[in-house]
Amino acid sequence: MLSMDMIPRGISRMTPNFVAYAALALAIVFEVTASAFLQQSAQFTRPGPTLAMVMFYVASFYALSVAIRVIPLSIAYAIWGGVGIILTATVSFVLFRQMLDSAAFVGIALIVSGVVIINLFSETAVR
Repeated sequence: MLSMDMIPRGISRMTPNFVAYAALALAIVFEVTASAFLQQSAQFTRPGPTLAMVMFYVASFYALSVAIRVIPLSIAYAIWGGVGIILTATVSFVLFRQMLDSAAFVGIALIVSGVVIINLFSETAVR
């Protein structure tokens, strides 16, 4: 459980749940950014994008570890994975012009549905 002692003084008015979900949001953004650099690394042959990818993945897992101090791992990972898939697909389309077919859209919609169901109806989710 995240205690108020773990939160820096400047943000002490924020609740542990807020900090956990903010950390989860950062973990998602870092993971999507790392995935974009993975594409740019050309199978680890370009040092700059490869180093950026590693740094963003490390930052992502650190932020995820902060989030799971409050949010159960199963819930945090479902949100991280689900939202990460949507954002990664969006970034892949915008930056790399990678198209998805209808089956991919249906699959992503099912993942989104699962994340929504967990957050709305699961008693395990932290609110």
